[in-house]
Amino acid sequence: MYSRAQRWTVLLATLALVATLPLAGASPTAKPEDVGMSSDRLQQVNALMRRNIEAKTFAGAVTLVARHGRVAHLQAHGLMDLESRRPMQTDAVFRIMSMTKPIVGVAVLMMIEEGKVRLTDPASRFVPELKGLKVAVPGTPQFSTVAADHDITVRELLTHTSGLVSGTISSAEARAVALKPGERLADYLPRLAGVPLEFQPGSRWGYSGLAGFDLLARIVEVSSGQPFDQFLKNRIFEPLGMSDTFFAPVDGHPRLATAYRRADDGALVRQTNPNFLNGSYFSGGGGLMSTAEDYLQFGQMLLNGGQLNGKRLLSPRSVEVMRSVFVPDTLPGRAAGEGFGLSVRVVSNPQARNTFLSQGSFGWSGAYGTHFWVDPKEKIVAILMIHTPAQQARADFESAVAHAVVEPVPASLGTH
Repeated sequence: MYSRAQRWTVLLATLALVATLPLAGASPTAKPEDVGMSSDRLQQVNALMRRNIEAKTFAGAVTLVARHGRVAHLQAHGLMDLESRRPMQTDAVFRIMSMTKPIVGVAVLMMIEEGKVRLTDPASRFVPELKGLKVAVPGTPQFSTVAADHDITVRELLTHTSGLVSGTISSAEARAVALKPGERLADYLPRLAGVPLEFQPGSRWGYSGLAGFDLLARIVEVSSGQPFDQFLKNRIFEPLGMSDTFFAPVDGHPRLATAYRRADDGALVRQTNPNFLNGSYFSGGGGLMSTAEDYLQFGQMLLNGGQLNGKRLLSPRSVEVMRSVFVPDTLPGRAAGEGFGLSVRVVSNPQARNTFLSQGSFGWSGAYGTHFWVDPKEKIVAILMIHTPAQQARADFESAVAHAVVEPVPASLGTH
């Protein structure tokens, strides 16, 4: 038998050993040149972040670039918190907001693969109250309504063509049925039956910041029989080793970076959490927290055609369909050169988009500034984590990463 002192010695030795082991979600690293990238050119990413921090565009950032499953660049910049002057760290936790949406897209595709959901299913199959919605018709000074020509579908929700809380009229009307403290998806979403759609479903692209993907999260709950947070944990996060990805609240988390907004005078002002980050409402539109390395596991899984480290979440065909152009840039509401797939933007014409990303690159961004894309041609996953909206910085980050690619990926590098 061990004495109490000996047991403590064994326990401390075990904990020390565990601390040296790699995290489940950790990705292999490589020198940039070993994966066909330039170390000197990647320094432009650091310079870009430094310029933005000095200009008070944002307080700090984490940037990550992986090519062919190997991290060639992972860097912390600036501060996690202006008041305490705490330096940013590479494992900082960020509110990823709408970068939650592609994760929801994968969850829905998993249900489609299991035969429990179809792209053509009406949302009313899962939330009956949403059958027979009305469509707003602008007028002066009020609006009128007409019947929708069909019930909104899963495909229209995934592609932001449903019209559900997707513009001025519908957003204003949705305030009358706003989320209440402690409510869940099942409590809130049926009330949207009283909110008119912004346009006839499928007739245009109109971003549904929360409602559309909150409804998709509820569809996953109904079709899987699990609360949405548990579904994501069991079916996506744990298989991918994403131990730092979870729903709010996280106030007091030791690695949570502070979110800021830019005031009219240019100062960075601390942001408060929106009301849907309340611990009980698992928002598919923007409820998740994550780190750069955690989100890399998700992006790498997509780049690998649905699997990572021997764990398959989707078939290759599902990922191919997810990143296909369902909504062309010619549909009203879309930006030039940028189509839309199932929960992700797709670069359909780099010249029209004025981007250096490859045609077929896909990803999405978050309201607080987070941004990611997957480039299947160049085998790249790139992630920008910031906590202040900065659209130009996102575009400049894309360019800096694209210009750092100087050689093809060696064929000897395998998939991870």
